[in-house]
Amino acid sequence: MPSLRVAVAHGPDDVPEEPKKGVKRKKTDVEQVADALKREGHEPFFFCVDGTSECLSKLSRLEADIVFNMVEGFGEDDTKEPHIAAYYELVGIKFTGSGPRGLTLAMDKALTKKVVHFHGVLTPRFVTVHRGRLDWAHDVKFPVIVKPVREDGSIGIEFASHVSNIKELMERIDALHADFDHPVLIEEFVEGREIYVGVIGNSPPEALPPVELDLSRLPKGTPRIAGSEVKWEEGTQAYRRTSYKIPDDLSEDVVEALSDAAKTAFLALGLRDYARIDFRLTKDNEAYLIEANPNPYLHSSSEFVRAARRSGRTHRRAIAEILDAAMKRYASATS
Repeated sequence: MPSLRVAVAHGPDDVPEEPKKGVKRKKTDVEQVADALKREGHEPFFFCVDGTSECLSKLSRLEADIVFNMVEGFGEDDTKEPHIAAYYELVGIKFTGSGPRGLTLAMDKALTKKVVHFHGVLTPRFVTVHRGRLDWAHDVKFPVIVKPVREDGSIGIEFASHVSNIKELMERIDALHADFDHPVLIEEFVEGREIYVGVIGNSPPEALPPVELDLSRLPKGTPRIAGSEVKWEEGTQAYRRTSYKIPDDLSEDVVEALSDAAKTAFLALGLRDYARIDFRLTKDNEAYLIEANPNPYLHSSSEFVRAARRSGRTHRRAIAEILDAAMKRYASATS
């Protein structure tokens, strides 16, 4: 691929820091992506989408061959992530990752579940409710997981999200409605292992080896779920006692079933270039899709990159392949 001028677009919380003399720190995912692009011979530069009209004006005049899109919202509103992709399209900017349609479908966990269920992918039974209105219901049995419909990164998911009776359910619904002004998803809890399958490329998409978030060492009585305590609360027992691993005890048939389900979801939801699909795997090796994550975290320690490494790719190569997949999309669209 020829050298490209690549704008690495990010939010205000990911502004790269100037290096301080004598101070070592871990690089962010945004910085690591830029480094990988530079080593691949491209000319990356940072662009902050900070939630202002001024940044949108600058974006419309951006001099770049393509945007490596790492923006997860607009201002302080994460639900506006699809709006940024739509803006790129409106002003004619090429960009990596999923477009507004795929981002919108995947952001709504209930809608994701309806779409993939139609395409034959298993997903837990569920109900959605908003301010007393029941929007969608299956015959759900306790225990259940209660979480916001339109948040990611385990936002709004805690150990308290695992509820076993009506009293706990109503308390959790009330707490989420106080924090989030959108429907609540009540999903039948699937006892099993937490498995993530990355997908890369478009024609056709390729499923990466599965990665497991090992929850088996959580303290006794703690729900085996990937709540915010596990994902973000460093220093806690929940954080320290969980780890990622490449599972070596899954049969070829199970890996193939996970891969097929991930690729089916990727295509059904209109995702592009790369994504991560999350499953719960039962003791009977039935894989239930929990959610789809377009444009997942690309830090060298992330689940997606761990899977890419297992497939034989380096971190740098995975980033380059995402860029290449996007450029090929645009080339085929104009040919």
